[in-house]
Amino acid sequence: MVQVIAGKTKEPPPREGRIRHIQQYISRMPSLSTTVSKVMEICNRPDASPNDLNRVISLDPVLTGLVLKLINSAYYSLPNQVTSLARAIIMLGLNTVKNLALSTAILQTVGGKDSFKALSMDEFWTHSITVGVTAKAISALKGIPGMQREEYFVSGLLHDLGKIPLSNCFPEEYGYVMEIAGSQGSRMHGAEEKILGMTHCLVGGMIADKWELGGGLRDALHHHHDPDLAPEESQTLVSIVALADTCTHAYEGNPENCNPLEDSLLSSSLGKTGVSVEDLDKVRESVLKEIDKAKIFLQATQG
Repeated sequence: MVQVIAGKTKEPPPREGRIRHIQQYISRMPSLSTTVSKVMEICNRPDASPNDLNRVISLDPVLTGLVLKLINSAYYSLPNQVTSLARAIIMLGLNTVKNLALSTAILQTVGGKDSFKALSMDEFWTHSITVGVTAKAISALKGIPGMQREEYFVSGLLHDLGKIPLSNCFPEEYGYVMEIAGSQGSRMHGAEEKILGMTHCLVGGMIADKWELGGGLRDALHHHHDPDLAPEESQTLVSIVALADTCTHAYEGNPENCNPLEDSLLSSSLGKTGVSVEDLDKVRESVLKEIDKAKIFLQATQG
């Protein structure tokens, strides 16, 4: 397909060439630190203990400082200051601390201004924060245990990571993708497929493989536009992230989702999660209150 961009005719490279370019870009992305890899390994063990996690994180003063900074921030609103990493791990639980460490490492890797060419950094992270907060609120509505809700927030926060390599490798074409999505009311991933021959979901899955992100987080990056393709054990999380993403576009008044009540992905996600449209109205009220707190999380993790 020949594209006309800024009045110029341009023949795009074949899909295979684009994918190779993306693969090369991702291969050059920094690996997650040894500390974070060990944290994930420990937390995936059924016999993991807070002491195991404390021994690993305490050897990394930067990560220790960031975790304590986050724990004592308004994001968690704990009644008393926590000065001991060991106590913080016990209070928050292994899964929450794992997600703190993981999201901190990822956001510091991709969150800088140089990481965004075609995308607006502010718009990208504002959308990502809102999806994370909405996913967490829906998980609470569904009775997901409190210690697990942080995984929904992190999965929502990071769900669109695949857009960053696409916008950086093909900034001119990606600008055209956003133009089509904005002017024609189509979904971003549909415009990506049309113009680039691949979507940010595909690229998100590639990033997850690079960093060896397992379970629900990888599936959220890869399948949030088609939760039916997610493994059964991750379908609740991925469906909630998909629902949160669709709702956020509606909150933003984004042409990508002009009529959310007639949106097929919304209908599917509502069915899978058992959430009603009335429930979403209640969630929206709580989301608006939580967004400022979530921005504190983002600012802290980006250093």
